[in-house]
Amino acid sequence: MHKKIYQEFERICKERQVKGKVLEIGATPDDESLLCLDALENATEKIGLNIIGPYTYKDFTILQGNANNMDCFVDNTFDAVLCNAVLEHDKFFWKTISEIYRVTKKGGVIVIGTPGYTRYHSEKKVKKFLNKIPPIKKLKDHKYLNGIFTATLTYEIHNAPGDYYRFSPQTYKEVFLQGCDDIKIQSVMLPPRIIGSGIKK
Repeated sequence: MHKKIYQEFERICKERQVKGKVLEIGATPDDESLLCLDALENATEKIGLNIIGPYTYKDFTILQGNANNMDCFVDNTFDAVLCNAVLEHDKFFWKTISEIYRVTKKGGVIVIGTPGYTRYHSEKKVKKFLNKIPPIKKLKDHKYLNGIFTATLTYEIHNAPGDYYRFSPQTYKEVFLQGCDDIKIQSVMLPPRIIGSGIKK
């Protein structure tokens, strides 16, 4: 995990005053685990879930399991659920989202990060400028060069074991966090990694 992304999760968890029982989906037994965040100092219990495991690391346990079906946890178990760089590798990510909501308590914090795509202000300006130049404008009709006008940056393909999706800020608002209040979404780095958080209604 890039240091900048880790720092953003740190900032969000501190701002949201995360405490109580915390679950990280995709947790790893190392210092890059979100369960190692300093902002989780008030957590009473920290649990990870990964398709590989189980592990024990520092002050948390990682259970082996698939986030598509977290029946090892009863409804409304966690005060916070964290998930980073997992959903793009999850063939059935909507099942994981449903499970995140099921295991999060009402008023609990949900924080999700994935590679994404967004439109940058500078990108819009450049494309608008290029559209004003007649010879370049004609390139829009070319089957290979049309991408200059219609493409946006995304993170490279990284199989682990598969790499299936990229998500927009709209996905966060209308899909990932649609059952939340106080939704905050930001794009970090370039190509963009989207991080969104909210409070379960």
